[in-house]
Amino acid sequence: MEKTITVLVAPILSEKSTALSERLNKYAFRVNPDANKLEIKKAVENRFNVKVEKVATINMKGKRKSTSIRSNGKVLRTSGFRSSWKKALVTLEKNFTIDLVGGEY
Repeated sequence: MEKTITVLVAPILSEKSTALSERLNKYAFRVNPDANKLEIKKAVENRFNVKVEKVATINMKGKRKSTSIRSNGKVLRTSGFRSSWKKALVTLEKNFTIDLVGGEY
């Protein structure tokens, strides 16, 4: 029995990813850490009805974060880590675009 996983978690909407999509026709997605490049390519093509030329993946390590908590008049310092995640940069073939801001996702 084949395991079904959600490959695409969310699009990454930032100034840098917007510039990449406008200039180089590349789109950034947060993806499942278990997904490989072929699964990501199929998921994007099926979801947005486009042709994918290339997929690049990056494992993003979780950052260390510190926080302060006030308890009974004392300040307690504690630290932890954000969770690690995987990013995919998807390059589309010419004449194909994805409208992420317009609500297609």
